[in-house]
Amino acid sequence: MHSLDDAAALLRAGRVVVFPTETFFGVGCLATHAGAVDEVYRVKRRAHRLALPVIVGQVDQLAQVAAPLSPAAEGLARRFWPGPLSILLPAVPGVPEPLTGGTGRVAVRLTPHPVARELCLLAGGPLVASSANISGRPAVTRATDLDLELLAEVAGVLDLPPAPPGGLPSTLVEVLDGGGARTGARTGGGTGGGAPRLRVLRAGAVPAQALRDAGYVLE
Repeated sequence: MHSLDDAAALLRAGRVVVFPTETFFGVGCLATHAGAVDEVYRVKRRAHRLALPVIVGQVDQLAQVAAPLSPAAEGLARRFWPGPLSILLPAVPGVPEPLTGGTGRVAVRLTPHPVARELCLLAGGPLVASSANISGRPAVTRATDLDLELLAEVAGVLDLPPAPPGGLPSTLVEVLDGGGARTGARTGGGTGGGAPRLRVLRAGAVPAQALRDAGYVLE
């Protein structure tokens, strides 16, 4: 499949598609489509207790899946989005429960990959973007390396440049409070005097030191 329009049509119809992201090839669906979210779990052989990551093509798509950003989370977004930093946010009512792994929260990032971003926009909403592999097997950066078992279960593969660069997955963080940034910090995360606190739930492409340099305290 070589057309963004074709891939977006499949996603709007509740199908599962493979597409490139800023890290690896992802497998996903419209994040608001409960049946399709279940299908991603099935295709990946992934345990439902593990929440699925979500990407948006522009910030205003966040409202479809997540509550408004706290000051500290907004500071993170201003500093690191678009980019491989996923922020754990409260899910809005109506979000498919499997998407959150039963936690009531969703991990979201604004993707910098031009194909993934355009696919979100054409499909009309946030997309699940889990690595395109059977759980426990390696993530891939080339369509030719995609697992045949996974390919047999998806509606199509969108293989448009630029190719995913590989490396580390997106960093996943949880904001522990909405406190303001320290004086002189670059987060834009509020006006209070206390530095906002984060917990890194998954180390990845955004290093811990970059978060500290941006004025956040890691716990």
